[in-house]
Amino acid sequence: MGACLGVCSLLSCVSCLCGPASCLLCGCCPSARNSTVSRLLFTFFLFLCTLVSIIMIIPGVEKELYKLPGFCEGSGSVLGVQVHADCSGFLGHKAVYRMGFAAASFFFLFAVIMVCVRSSKDPRAAVQNGFWFLKFLVLVGLTVGAFYIPDGSFTSVWFYFGVVGSFLFILIQLILLIDFAHSWSQLWLRNAGEGSAKGWYAALCAVTFIFYAASIVAIVLLYVYYTKPQGCTEGKVLISINLILCVIVSTMSILPKIQDAQPHSGLLQASLITLYTVFITWSALANVPNQDCNPTLLLRNSTGSAEAAQPLTTWWDAPSIVGLVIFILCTLFISIRSSDHAQVNKMMLTEESGAGASAVDAVAAESGVHRAYDNELDGVTYSYSFFHLCLVLAALYIMMTLTNWYRPDESLRVLSSPWTAVWVKICSSWAGLLLYAWTLVAPLVLPDRDFS
Repeated sequence: MGACLGVCSLLSCVSCLCGPASCLLCGCCPSARNSTVSRLLFTFFLFLCTLVSIIMIIPGVEKELYKLPGFCEGSGSVLGVQVHADCSGFLGHKAVYRMGFAAASFFFLFAVIMVCVRSSKDPRAAVQNGFWFLKFLVLVGLTVGAFYIPDGSFTSVWFYFGVVGSFLFILIQLILLIDFAHSWSQLWLRNAGEGSAKGWYAALCAVTFIFYAASIVAIVLLYVYYTKPQGCTEGKVLISINLILCVIVSTMSILPKIQDAQPHSGLLQASLITLYTVFITWSALANVPNQDCNPTLLLRNSTGSAEAAQPLTTWWDAPSIVGLVIFILCTLFISIRSSDHAQVNKMMLTEESGAGASAVDAVAAESGVHRAYDNELDGVTYSYSFFHLCLVLAALYIMMTLTNWYRPDESLRVLSSPWTAVWVKICSSWAGLLLYAWTLVAPLVLPDRDFS
C-alpha cells in the first residue's frame, strides 16, 4: 500500500511538470509566486547545462568524448582554412562551446516567443509558466543537435558571440552589484537609526575595512605575480589605472556635496565596487598571452595536441572558480528578487513589488493552499523576453568562463589566450566604475529628477 501511495504521489508530481501552466494547479508545488517559480526553473535549466559543461571538461571525461560519432573526425577548418589535425587535445573546449550554443539557442527561442506578453491571460504565458517536461525535451534535442554541428568556422565565429555576450553580462553583474551595495548600505544605516547605532556602525566599518584590506592585498599580489621589474608594461599600466580609478570613486563617495545629495552613499559601496574591480583586473591579467607576465597561463596554451608528452591540464583556475560563483549568485539574484530601487527595476524591466502583486499575495496567504499561484493576471511582474535574453548572455558568459576565453589556432593544435579577452574584461571594469561614479553624481547633474 505504501508503495502504491508513493507511485501515485510521484505521478502527481510528473503531471505537475507536463501540463500547461501546471504549477498553478497541482498540490506538489510550493506556495510561491508563479513568476518566481518559472524564473527559478529556467535558471535550473541553465545550471544544468553548466553542470554538464563542467563534467565534460574534467580530464577523464574529456578523453572519452572522442567516442561520440562525428565529434572528432580529425579534420576540419578554422577561418576557412582546411587542416588535418588530432582534435582530441581540445574536445572539452568543443563540448563546452556546443553546450553553450544549445543553452543560448534555447533561451533565445523563448525570448522571441515571449515578446510583448503583457499578462498571464496571454496564451503564451502558459508556455512560459508550464510544459516543463516538454521544455526539457527541447533543450535535450538542441544539445544533441549542437554536437553534430560541423567544425568549419563554428568555433571561431561563436567565440566572438561569446565575447560580446560576456561583456554585456559583466555589465549586468556590475549593475546588480552596485544596486546590492546601495541596498546593503541603506539597510544597515536604517537599522542604525532604529536600534543600536554603535553596533551597526561598527559592523559597517568592519565590513568596509575588510573589503579595502582584501583589495589592497590583491593589488599587491597582482604587482608581484603579474609584473616584472623589466617588462610586463601592459600589466603594470592596467593595474595602476584601475587602482587610480578605484581611489577616485572612493574619494567621490565621501565628498560633502555627494553626501548632501545622497546621504546613504559611502565607503561600503565603494569598497565592494573596488574589490570587484580588482577581481576583474585579476581575471584580465590571467588571460595575458605571455608566460613571463602570466604565471597562471594554462598548459593548454602551449601544449594543446594529444601527442604532447605532458598530460592535459584541467580548465579550472582561480579566476574561473570565482567567476562561476559570481555567475551563480547573479543569476539567482535575477530569478528570485527585484531591486529596492525603481531606477534599477525600470532598467531590468521588473516590477515585483507592485500593489496588484501585494493584493494577490495576501489572498494566497489567506487561502493556505500550498501551490504556486498566479500573480500576473493584471500584468506581468517582469519582462519575459528580457529575462530570457539575460539567460542567453549568462550562457555565453559561463561558456567563456569555463574555457578561460581560450580559442584554437589555425593548426587546431594550440589553444591560446587572445588579447581580446584581456581588453573586454578591462573595458568592462572601466564601464562599471563609470556607472558607479554616475550613480554618485547623477543627483547633482540632474537635480530635478528623483533619485531617492
